[in-house]
Amino acid sequence: MDKSSFADPKFIINGAMHDAQRHDSAHKHVTGSADYIDDLPEPVGLLHGALGLSDRAHAEIVSMDLSEVKATPGVVWVFTGKDVPGINDVSSNGSHDEPLLAEKKVEFHNQPIFAVIAETREIARRAARKARIEYRDLPHWSDIDGALANGSPLVITPMTLQRGEAKAQMENAPRRLKSQMRIGGQEHFYLEGHIAMAIPGEDDEVTLWSSTQHPSEIQHIVGHVLDIPSNAVTVNVRRMGGGFGGKETQGNQFAALAAIAAKKLKRAIKFRPDRDEDMAATGKRHDFLVDYELGFDDDGRIQAVDATYAARCGFSSDLSGPVTDRALFHADSSYFYPHVHLASKPLKTHTVSNTAFRGFGGPQGMLGAERFIEEIAYAVDKDPLEIRKLNFYGQPGSGRTLTPYHQEVEGNIIARIVDELEESADYQARRNAIVEFNRNNRYIRKGIALTPVKFGISFTMTAFNQAGALVHVYQDGSIHLNHGGTEMGQGLYTKVAQVLADSFQVDIERVKITATTTGKVPNTSATAASSGSDLNGMAAYDAARQIRERLVAFAAEKWGVPPTDVVFLPNRVRVGDKEFAFPDFIKQAYFARVQLSAAGFYKTPKIHWDRAAGRGTPFYYYSYGAACSEVSIDTLTGEYMIERTDILHDVGRSLNPAIDLGQVEGAFVQGMGWLTTEELWWDDKGRLRTHAPSTYKIPLASDRPKIFNVQLAEWSENAEHTIGRSKAVGEPPFMLAISVLEAISMAIASVANYKACPRLDAPATPERVLMAVERMKKV
Repeated sequence: MDKSSFADPKFIINGAMHDAQRHDSAHKHVTGSADYIDDLPEPVGLLHGALGLSDRAHAEIVSMDLSEVKATPGVVWVFTGKDVPGINDVSSNGSHDEPLLAEKKVEFHNQPIFAVIAETREIARRAARKARIEYRDLPHWSDIDGALANGSPLVITPMTLQRGEAKAQMENAPRRLKSQMRIGGQEHFYLEGHIAMAIPGEDDEVTLWSSTQHPSEIQHIVGHVLDIPSNAVTVNVRRMGGGFGGKETQGNQFAALAAIAAKKLKRAIKFRPDRDEDMAATGKRHDFLVDYELGFDDDGRIQAVDATYAARCGFSSDLSGPVTDRALFHADSSYFYPHVHLASKPLKTHTVSNTAFRGFGGPQGMLGAERFIEEIAYAVDKDPLEIRKLNFYGQPGSGRTLTPYHQEVEGNIIARIVDELEESADYQARRNAIVEFNRNNRYIRKGIALTPVKFGISFTMTAFNQAGALVHVYQDGSIHLNHGGTEMGQGLYTKVAQVLADSFQVDIERVKITATTTGKVPNTSATAASSGSDLNGMAAYDAARQIRERLVAFAAEKWGVPPTDVVFLPNRVRVGDKEFAFPDFIKQAYFARVQLSAAGFYKTPKIHWDRAAGRGTPFYYYSYGAACSEVSIDTLTGEYMIERTDILHDVGRSLNPAIDLGQVEGAFVQGMGWLTTEELWWDDKGRLRTHAPSTYKIPLASDRPKIFNVQLAEWSENAEHTIGRSKAVGEPPFMLAISVLEAISMAIASVANYKACPRLDAPATPERVLMAVERMKKV
C-alpha cells in the first residue's frame, strides 16, 4: 500500500508528520523578530485608547463628569456606553449580561465605564484618571463564602450529573466521611497582554488585528456593537504571546472599543492596557469550594460520591456554564463511582467575570477527586496510590466503565501508564526511603505522590467541534495554508503545516503558514479545548485530499495509467514509469486547468450531549498521563522544594514529539504554579490586590523540579480516527501537577505519623503549608 494513502490518516507516516520539527517561529521568538500586534508598523494617524475604570465593587452610577478628561490636551474623543452604535454588550454566550461599558451600575472594581482616545497611550491613560464619578454603594461580596452567605444568584443554570442511588448507598456504606476543599483561581499571565488595533474601511467595513483565540467571536461581537453584518468585519491573528484561555472571550471588549472609535473618528485605533489594568479588568481561572461526602468499604473501594462544586464566577456568566460543567465531567478523575451525585453551583460575585483557563474547569474537578482518594487512603491507612489503582475505571466487560455522565470509557490505558511510571520512577523504593527519612528528621520532611490524568477531548458545546482550512497550491509548487486555528506559542501552525507537507510528500519549507483571518476561513471555533490540532489538522487534510484526488485523476488521464500508478514520493510524483519533480508536475496540472485550491472541512464524529438530562457522549476520546513528584518541606517556615518529577504522558502517535514534550513540560510547571505559588486576593472593598508581578507570583525557572524526567508513551496510538492517530496535548498535562500538591500533603501528614488527611487547600503557599503542619501537630 502507498504509505501516503488518503484512505486513513494513520497511514500518513512519511515526510514531516510525526517528526520532531522545530516550531516555525522558534528562531523568531528567541531573536525578537517575531511580529506581534504592537510590533507592526503603525498606520499614519494612529490614535491610542485607554479604559476609564470604576473604583467601586458594586454601586449605582449617580453622576459622571468627564469634562476634565475631555479637556486634557491630546485627547481626541471620550465615549461611554451611550455612544455604542449597536448593542452595548460583549457577552460571549448571548446572555446580554456583560456591558461593553457600564452605564447605570458597576458590578466589580475596575469595570470599564468609559474609554479615552488620544494622540498617545500615555495621554489617554492619564486623562482617564481625571473622571469625577459619584456612586451610591450597594452590598458586595467578592468570594464564594460571601456569595453563599448573601444568597447570591447563579450566573447560569447549574448542572447535575447522577447515576445510581448515591444517597441511599451512602447510608449503607461501611465507612463514610464528609468535608470540603478550597481550590484557588489563577491569573493567565500571558507574556503579551491584551491588544487590539482597528483600521476603518469604506462603507461599514473595519479590519482588526486582535490578540485572540477566537477571531470569529471578535468578528461577531464587533458586528453587534457597530450594528453591521459580519461580512463587514475582518479579524486577523498571526500569533499571540500566550493565551491559555484568557484570550478566548476577554479580547472582545478591547476589539469592540477599538472598532467603535475607528469608525467614529475614521482613524486607526489601538488599545493596549498595561499589566495592572489587564490583570484587574480581565477574567481568571475560577475558584471552587467543593463540599463532598464519600461512602467506601474497609479496603478503600469507593461506593458512593455526593459532591457540590461552588464556583466564584464573577458578575456575568461568560464561560462559567461550560467551565463548571467540565469540572463535573472530570470530578471522577480516573475513578469509577458506582453511585454518584454531582452538582454545580456557579455563583455570582462582585468580581471580574471569570473565564476559560487551560483545563477549563477540568483541573478543579480532578483535584477534588484526588482529595477523595487521599481522604480514603488516610482513613484506611494505605498508600494513596494503592487506593487509586483499586478504584480505576476497568476494561470493557468489567462493569466499571460508565462515567457519571453515562459515557463508556473506551481505550482506557491508565493502568498501564501508572504501572510503567511506578516502575521507571522507582516509586515504591523511594516512598519507603522517604517514610524512613521522615522518622529520623524533625524539621525537614519529604513526600512523594503518583497521580493519574484522564482528560476528555472535545468541546462540550457540540457545535464548536468543527473546523475549516483553505489550501492553495501555486504554479511553482509552493503551498499556501490557512486554517481557523490560532497560534499562541503551542505549535499548532507547525503541526498543521506538517500534515500538509506529508499529504503532498514535500518538504515542510514548501508550505507557507499564513495568519488566521476570518476573511479566508469563516465561522471558526475558538482554539481551545485541546482540539486545535485535531480539528484544523483534519480540515487541512481534507483540503489536501481534494487537491490530490484531482491531481491523480489528471495524471491518470494525461499519461493513460491507472490511478493506483500515480504515487506521491518525497518532492516528486511517479506516474507509471515516469517521474516528475513536484513543481514540474504542478505546473503541468495548472496548464491542464486543474483546480489547485480547496476548502477543507471537518466535524468531530460520534459526540452528542444533553445537558438537561446529564447524559451523552461529550468526548470523542480521552488522553491519559501520570506524574510522580517528590518534595521537601521545612516544617518551621512552610517553604518547600520540588526535588524530582517523573512524567509519562499519552499523546497518541505524536505529530511532533519535540513540541509535545514542550507542551507537557510547560503545562506541568504552569499547573504547579496554580497549586503552589499563585494566589489571587481581593480586599474588603472588592479590590484585586494581586494585580502585578510584584504581588502575584508565577513559577520561576528556579522553581522547576531539580530532576525533571518527561517521556511520551511512544507505544500509544489513538484508537479513534484522529489526524495521524495523535491525541490532544494542550490541556491534559496541566493536571500532572496535582502530584506536587499530593506530595506536599504527604510530607505534612508525616508530622502526625500519617494518621490523618492534612486537607491541604490550594494554592499550597508556604503560609498554608505551615498552618497545615501546625494542625497536624494537634492530631
